[in-house]
Amino acid sequence: MDTLTLPKSKKYNQLINIVAVAIPVVVAILLNPRIPKVELGEWTKALPHVNGLLNSLTAVSLLAGFYFIKQKNIAAHRLMMTISFTLGAIFLVSYVLYHLSNESTPFGGEGLIRPIYYFLLVSHITLSIGVVWFVLRAIYFAVSNQIELHKKVVKWALPIWLYVSITGVIVYLMIAPYYN
Repeated sequence: MDTLTLPKSKKYNQLINIVAVAIPVVVAILLNPRIPKVELGEWTKALPHVNGLLNSLTAVSLLAGFYFIKQKNIAAHRLMMTISFTLGAIFLVSYVLYHLSNESTPFGGEGLIRPIYYFLLVSHITLSIGVVWFVLRAIYFAVSNQIELHKKVVKWALPIWLYVSITGVIVYLMIAPYYN
């Protein structure tokens, strides 16, 4: 399989920085309760369940990608990372569509589970904001054949992305009983 190679360039770094800031800003705007919701239909009510599945599949594909690179199977690693990135992109679109058209669901749990839920949610959200930058850089370094830089950024990207994916599933499972 031929690989797309990108030149080493400051413009790619600038683009990564812009995208890594723009995505969380757009999501934050959509989560603002003062922004009127857009009627997209009842099908959007299923999107949190789709997102839970997408996060699960992302975690599995990340672990598979890690396994394959440890086996020095670069082609399988590349495939798993492409799948992970694609699942992440689909998740982002699905998440935006859901919050564009539906109010956020409040967590109804009480007692000890409540602070546990909010700790997981806040850490999930905080790290999901930062991981975009790491993932985009990891992809850029891999595609531009800057493998040493790719390895350096992946030391941060993989554990953060895996944490975000797994906590996304846990948070989903905890709030799922409260969806309408």
